[in-house]
Amino acid sequence: MVDPSALGARLASSAVAPLVKKLFVKDQPGAALVTKPVRISGLVSFKGEKKNVTPKDVEKIADELVRRALKAAGPGEIPVDAAEAVAVRTALAHSLAALGTLTIEDYEAVALGPDEFARTLRSHSAVTVATFALSRDAELFLDRLLHTASLHILNFFTQRSTYIARQQTQQSRQLAQLVKAVDVLLERLPSQSAEDAAFEAQYASYIASHHGTLTIYGLDVYSGTSEWPLDTAYLSLEATRDRPGEGATQVAAEQVLAQHDHVLLRGVAGSGKTTLVQWLAVTAADRTYEHGLTHLIGRVPFVLPMRRIVRPGSELPIPADFLSAVGCLVTGGQPSGWVDRVLRAGRGVLLVDGLDEISEDRRESAKRWLRDLTRTFPGNLWLITTRPSAVPDRWLDTTGFAELTLSPMTRDDVGTFVRRWHRAAGADEGIGTALLEAVRGASELNRLATNPLMCGMLCALHRERRGFLPQDRKSLYEAALTMLLERRDVERDVRAATRLPFATQVQLLQKLAWWLIRNSRAEMDRSEAVHILGEAAPSMNLDGCGEEVYGSLLLRSGLLREPAHGRVDFLHRTFQDYLGARLAVQELDFDLLLNHADRTEWEDVILLAVAHARPKEAERMLQQLVGGGTARGKLLAAAALPYAAELAPAVRQQVEGGVQSLIPPRSRQDAYTLAEVGGDLVLPLLPGPDRAGDDAHLLVLVAAKVGSASALHFLSRFRDHHDLWVQTVLSSSWPTFDRELYLREILAHLSLRPMVYVHGPEDLQALRSIGGWPDIHVVGAYRVEELVELLVPAQLIRLSLEAPHPVEGLAWLSAFPHLTDVEVDTVVDADTARQVPTGVRLNAPTLRSS
Repeated sequence: MVDPSALGARLASSAVAPLVKKLFVKDQPGAALVTKPVRISGLVSFKGEKKNVTPKDVEKIADELVRRALKAAGPGEIPVDAAEAVAVRTALAHSLAALGTLTIEDYEAVALGPDEFARTLRSHSAVTVATFALSRDAELFLDRLLHTASLHILNFFTQRSTYIARQQTQQSRQLAQLVKAVDVLLERLPSQSAEDAAFEAQYASYIASHHGTLTIYGLDVYSGTSEWPLDTAYLSLEATRDRPGEGATQVAAEQVLAQHDHVLLRGVAGSGKTTLVQWLAVTAADRTYEHGLTHLIGRVPFVLPMRRIVRPGSELPIPADFLSAVGCLVTGGQPSGWVDRVLRAGRGVLLVDGLDEISEDRRESAKRWLRDLTRTFPGNLWLITTRPSAVPDRWLDTTGFAELTLSPMTRDDVGTFVRRWHRAAGADEGIGTALLEAVRGASELNRLATNPLMCGMLCALHRERRGFLPQDRKSLYEAALTMLLERRDVERDVRAATRLPFATQVQLLQKLAWWLIRNSRAEMDRSEAVHILGEAAPSMNLDGCGEEVYGSLLLRSGLLREPAHGRVDFLHRTFQDYLGARLAVQELDFDLLLNHADRTEWEDVILLAVAHARPKEAERMLQQLVGGGTARGKLLAAAALPYAAELAPAVRQQVEGGVQSLIPPRSRQDAYTLAEVGGDLVLPLLPGPDRAGDDAHLLVLVAAKVGSASALHFLSRFRDHHDLWVQTVLSSSWPTFDRELYLREILAHLSLRPMVYVHGPEDLQALRSIGGWPDIHVVGAYRVEELVELLVPAQLIRLSLEAPHPVEGLAWLSAFPHLTDVEVDTVVDADTARQVPTGVRLNAPTLRSS
C-alpha cells in the first residue's frame, strides 16, 4: 500500500533546489547589520521592489513540485486524483507565498528546523488546508511536499554569505549576553564564601528532593505510589490581577514574580497554590538554569508553610531560624549568618504558603512579621498564598504587595492532567481519551473536574469501572462515595484503628452537609462539627466522643478537610449537595427545599432531592415547582425530570407544558431573560440543531449569554449550522469565552464567516493563526502597525474601526487588496479621505468632516 507521505521525499535535490532558488533574490555579500536584508520577507523575489517572480510563477513552481513528485511514484502508488492534485498544488502555492509575509530572519528560520518552519508557513498562509477539503492521503502528500521544500529552503539560507556573517555576529552577541549574565551573578555574590557555596549546593539538593514530588490522588491504588515527579505533574495555570479602572490582566502563575517583587496570591482550596510554591522553589534551586526564568537565577528559595512555622505561644521565626522552623534536614551545616547574607544581597525567594491556615488572631502578627522582613531586607522576591476570604482586599498594600488570583484549571489543563495520570498509572491511553470525551460531554463531570484532586478521583473511578462512568448524577456520586469511603482503604490495605462502616460514615457526613446547606455556609467551625457528630453518636451506637468520631471521618473519609486552622469543609461542593439532599429527603424537609427554589446555590440540592425521593414525593415536588408560576420554578421542574426514576404521565405532561411557554424563546429579550433566570439549568432543555427550526439563532443566543463551559459545548453543536443569523451570533460571542478555546471549537468551523469583534493584538494574532478573517470590527484603541502586521491581506474584505482618538491617515489600507468596505467611527477630515486607496469605499454615514 502506498505511503503518500513518502512520495515527496523521493524528489531529488537536483530537482527541488533550482525551484526553491527561484523564489529568492540574488545573494548579496556582507552581514548587512543595518538594513537587515536577511529578513525572509525581504529575500522573496515576488515581494516589493525586487519583484521578478510573479504569484503565477509561484503557482508554476508548486505545480512542478507536485508533478515531479507524482512522476516519482511507482505504478499503483498515486495517492491523489487529478482534481486533488490541483488542490494540493494550490495549497502548496499559498504556503510558499507565505514566505513574503515572514518577518523572521534567516538564521532564526534555520534554528526552527524544517518541521517547525513548515508549520510556520502553513500558519501564515492566506488559506487553510481545510479550505480545500483534502482527503487524508492528499494532506499527507501536501505535508511531505512542504516539508521537503522547507528543508531545501533552510539549506539555501545556510549557504548565503549574509547568513554566515549574521550567524557569527549573533553568536558574538549571545556570548556577550552570557558574559553579562555571569557579571550580574558575580555582583550578587560578592560575600559568598566557599563555605556558603558548599552549603547552598547541599540545600538546593534538599529542596529538589523534598519539594520535587506531588501527591496525586488515585495513583496509590494503581501504581503503588501517590508521589508524582513535579516536572511531570506541574500544570501552568493563569493568575489574574484586577485593577480598578484598568480591567483584568492575566499572566502565567509561575511568572508572577517576574512582574512583581511582592505578590499576595489568592486561590480557592485545591486550586494549585501549594503546587506553585513547590515549583518555584525547585526551579530557583535548579543550578542548570535551563528553565529560562532569569529572575530566579542565583536566588535561594525559602519555603515557609504558615501551619508549620506558627506555633502556639511562640513568635514567628527570624531569618536565621527559617530552616529549623520547617524541619529542614540540612540545618546542621548551615553557616552562621548565611540567611542574613543571602537576604541582604537580595538573593532570596520567600514563599509563604497558606496564610489562611493559621488562626485569625495570629494573622495580624503575621502581617507585622512580613512588613518588618520586607523593609529590613529589600530586593528579595516574596510570594504569599491564601484562600480568597482569609484576609481582606489590599491587606498588604502598605507593604507593596500586588494582589493576584489563581484561576481554575482550564479545559486544556484537564486534558493534560488526564493524559499524564493515565501514563503515570501505566494505563491504556485509550482509557484516558474516553474519559476526556465523557468529561467534555457531561456537565456533571465538568463540574467535578475543577482541580487536580478531583481530576485524580475521576481518573481512578473511571479506571476502576473499566472505562465506564455512570451518566446520572445520583449513580455517579454513589460510585465516588463508595470508592472514597470504602474501596480505597481496602485496596491500599490500610488498617485504620477505628474504621466506621460505610453506611455510618454516609449518615454522619449527611448531617454535616445538611447543616451547612441550611445555614448557607461553605464551612463550619471544628467545634460545630464535633458537636453535631457527638449528638449523633449515641443513636448510631458509636463508641467514643464527638472528637474521636470527627477525627476518624477527617482522616479516613477523604471527603472532609480542614482548609484553615479550626475550620472544616467538604472536599467539593457537589458532595455536600448530594449528601445534604439525601438527608433532606430522609427528614421530609420538602417545604424547606422548595422555599429556596429561587436561589441558585440550592439548585443542585433540589435536583438531587428529586433523585433520592420516593415517586409520590418527587411528583409533589415537581407539581409545586410548576404550580408556583415562576419561570425559574418551571425550568427547575423540567431540569428535574431526568432525576425522577418513576413519574405519573400526567405529572410529566404538566411539567413539559410549563416549560413549553419558555422554550424556545420568541425574541431576543426572551432569550436574555431565559439565560439570566436559568443559567446552566436551561442548557439541557434547549433543542439541538436538528430540532431548532427558524429560531435556532435565539437558542444559540441563550447559550452565549450563559457563557459557561457547558454553554460552549452546546454552541459547538451549532458551528456547522448554515443559517447566517446563527453564525452571526456565534461569531459575535467570542469575547464571552476563552479566546483560544472558542477559536478552536467554534470560529474555525464557521463557513459563512460573519463579522467578529477583536479587542486587541492577541485577538488579531489568534485570527491570523486560522488564516485570517474577512469581516473584522476593531473595538477600542488600536495601533496601525499592529493592524498591518496581524491582519491577513488576502482575507480582509470589510473592516470597522472603533477608536477613542482620530484616525491619522488611511493610506495604510492599501496593504489590503481585497478590502471593499471600511467604517471609521471617528472624525475623518477631507485630507484623510483623499488618502483612502483606490477601490476602498468609506461608508457614507461614517465619513464626516471635522
